[in-house]
Amino acid sequence: MTSSYSPESAHLEAILLVGGQGTRLRPLTLSTPKPLLPTAGVPFLAHQLARARSSGVRRIVFATSYRASMFAEAFGDGSAFGLSLEYMTEETPLGTGGAIRNAAQALTCGPDAPVLVLNGDILSGHDISEQVGMHVTRRAAITLHLTEVDDPSRFGCVPTDEEGRVTAFLEKTPNPVTNRINAGCYVFQRSVIDRIPEGQVISVERETFPGMITAGELVLGYADRSYWLDVGTPAAFVQGSCDLVLGRLPSPALPGPCGEFLTMPGAEVSPSAKIEGGSVVGPRAVVESDASVHGSVLDADCVIESGAVVVDSVVGAQARVASGAVLRNAVIGDGAVVGSGNELLAGARVWPGVRLPPNAVRFSSDV
Repeated sequence: MTSSYSPESAHLEAILLVGGQGTRLRPLTLSTPKPLLPTAGVPFLAHQLARARSSGVRRIVFATSYRASMFAEAFGDGSAFGLSLEYMTEETPLGTGGAIRNAAQALTCGPDAPVLVLNGDILSGHDISEQVGMHVTRRAAITLHLTEVDDPSRFGCVPTDEEGRVTAFLEKTPNPVTNRINAGCYVFQRSVIDRIPEGQVISVERETFPGMITAGELVLGYADRSYWLDVGTPAAFVQGSCDLVLGRLPSPALPGPCGEFLTMPGAEVSPSAKIEGGSVVGPRAVVESDASVHGSVLDADCVIESGAVVVDSVVGAQARVASGAVLRNAVIGDGAVVGSGNELLAGARVWPGVRLPPNAVRFSSDV
């Protein structure tokens, strides 16, 4: 039986893991860390911060590494979110466990307090306060959020017994024993974090969790089938942004009402343009007459010229898609130009500043 945690009396703290380089999302992450990419009109992390605040978190320590200074520039002291934010940086990447241990130096809670650990590339609709409540009620060492998926063979799976105790961490297999997988949100007892070796490269998934299970410590699974998405690939990033705009996952950080599209301040959209599928038209972006944009993210100051087609794609800041060009599942880097007649499909990526002359490409995965 679970209960909701009472943050008012306990001052719940969290660690937010945002140190990755986001290599699967290049070229979008060449200049911007993945957690800061504009998602449904605001930096991705704004949605996580708002949800954490609504779930009772009051203080968050960022575990940063790649382009660390950009996080403080984006969120400052956290007062805009009703939060207190601290920033801890790894000089060299330490893995998930090492990052958690490094960030814990900035925690203020005692050894018996629960600490929420969030991954900076996950969108989730699960009940955080209920997960923390289970952890506190059962006096667990760690409580993991487990999401139930239709095809667990694509992931490692996490079986539990009838009382919710995690019994193993299993690698990918064609015949998984459960449809529950690690969803990347954890509640640690502070004393457990303090036992992670300091200054060493440690993986909680490969070392800490399996080691604690083997040692007989109480590792619990909080399982549900709520909305969950890892936004680590371009397709997933676009899907997450669109789902937020369409209202499939509520977010207190959404800068406008849910609907077929979201238009940011200064954007110009022709009355004859067709925009749908949860698309975002970024600040000062321009969508000209008879252009078609479906399920896509258009960043600040980009231009989609008359008659261009953009589907399930990302168009970077100050990029231009010329008349007659077609993008489907493509990523266009900042400042790039896609000339008329080009057709970029199925994972095509154009690096920042590249200029494709008219009719140069029918398909490319890397330009």
